[in-house]
Amino acid sequence: MIFNMKKIIYILSLFVVVVLSSCQEPERVAGFEDAEQFTIYNYLMENKENFSSFISILEKGGIDKTLSAYNPDGVGYTLFLPDNNAVNDFISKNEQFNSLEAILSNVEYAAAFSRYHVVNMGVHTNDFPFGAFSEPTLSNDFLTVSFVIETDTSYYKINNQAAVIYPNIEVSNGYVHLIQTALQPVTFTSYEWLGLNTGYSIFKAAIDVTGLQSIVDINIKEDENLQPVTMLIEPDAIFQKFGVNSVNDLANLISPDNSDYTNTTNPLYNFVAYHVLTGSMFIDNFEGVSSNYTTFSEIPLNINGNGIDLAINKGKEIYDTIIVQTDSTFIDYIGFLYDESNVLTQSGAIHFIDRIMKQQTPSRSIKTYEFWEEPLITGFRREIGTYLIEDKQSLNSIKWSGADLFFVELGEQNTSAWGNDYLEIEGDFIISYEIPKIIQGKYEVFLGAEAFNSRNALVEVFIDDKKVSGLVDLSIGGSSNYPFQSILLGTIDFQRYDSHKVEIRPLIPGRFLWDYIRFEPI
Repeated sequence: MIFNMKKIIYILSLFVVVVLSSCQEPERVAGFEDAEQFTIYNYLMENKENFSSFISILEKGGIDKTLSAYNPDGVGYTLFLPDNNAVNDFISKNEQFNSLEAILSNVEYAAAFSRYHVVNMGVHTNDFPFGAFSEPTLSNDFLTVSFVIETDTSYYKINNQAAVIYPNIEVSNGYVHLIQTALQPVTFTSYEWLGLNTGYSIFKAAIDVTGLQSIVDINIKEDENLQPVTMLIEPDAIFQKFGVNSVNDLANLISPDNSDYTNTTNPLYNFVAYHVLTGSMFIDNFEGVSSNYTTFSEIPLNINGNGIDLAINKGKEIYDTIIVQTDSTFIDYIGFLYDESNVLTQSGAIHFIDRIMKQQTPSRSIKTYEFWEEPLITGFRREIGTYLIEDKQSLNSIKWSGADLFFVELGEQNTSAWGNDYLEIEGDFIISYEIPKIIQGKYEVFLGAEAFNSRNALVEVFIDDKKVSGLVDLSIGGSSNYPFQSILLGTIDFQRYDSHKVEIRPLIPGRFLWDYIRFEPI
């Protein structure tokens, strides 16, 4: 059973000290009157007998001054701190460096290693996500958090690598969390991870025979134009539980009469592609919402996060029946293996599931598209500002002409814009947005846009080059308190599961602040 965030935090609060090693928090020498000036670096130096190795690495890497100061963004820092034993253990297993001196002689690596352990905001464990931190590390990577609940203990684990053994050491510029093991920067792709870890050979072999390696063997850090992916995988033990002991067994189960496995219409090809979602999503991203997620197969996958458990394809098939006296409970969904999930790679995220996941045609759901498919815009969302998008090749699904395009991020401001961000273009423009695949059927179409300014354009909206609206006058309709409005454009009947082009054309040029496009089933 999944524990939602509040339940997990409550349980973890019962375990103030996690006894995973003999490490105890070193004594702080500074008195209470010095607390306002007692920084992360001060904490390290006053306990340098335990942390001298990491101190020497961060000093060589040049972030000692950073950890001695306040974050210029005013949000503090979080240091995941390995002690000397943890650093020594890291070195003993490292193929590149065989001593601390070897690391210190490589300034570039020392900088990357030390920065990788510092998240660019202060985070108490009460605010830990069940997934990736919202801010990157100082090396511009993301760390993930898992919650491990065992019979006699519970603890947090960073990147599925390092247990937090003493949390929430609060200092003037953030938090320090002692970790059992030094963090190994993630350099492998999702495909490479499967090869490096035993117990996933059947699914990896299925990737190979279907020729789908290219969609999961990507490095989004090396190429920012690549879209990350999320994989849902059955471990070998799950396949074997249901009588599948090899990729040949799987092929016989899924595609018994068709061995053309690399063909995009082949059942085994689509079985594997159905396990790969577009975008990088962690466990907490699925909580509190029921939605259809775009896959690389010909249909999407439904995950319902509104209940106690995250439920994949709920109600589509009865998998098991639990009988207790006169009561029967039907298991009608596929679940997540939570402790093992939230694996981070350079391709995105990997999660593990508890049954063989065959394709199921999902029900339609409300879909709101806000340009999250664009890595460049996702990066802009991290900091308040107005960003000019100069290179038209930097966006994959948005095209425009006739005027400059901006993305505006308002942060935590109280606005009527969905997500407090939007695209802005002004003039005699044309702008289009290729939305992700959506299930066929009839929908009402809503345009989210600013509609309370005399400078705004009068526009028409087209989907797949067919007009779905009359004239939309964006200069009226809103108010000073709620300038962004949800405007009903009309209805559309999609005939197939596919992506579609939404295009905005002004009849009278002017300003256009585009918040979203929404489709509601009817």
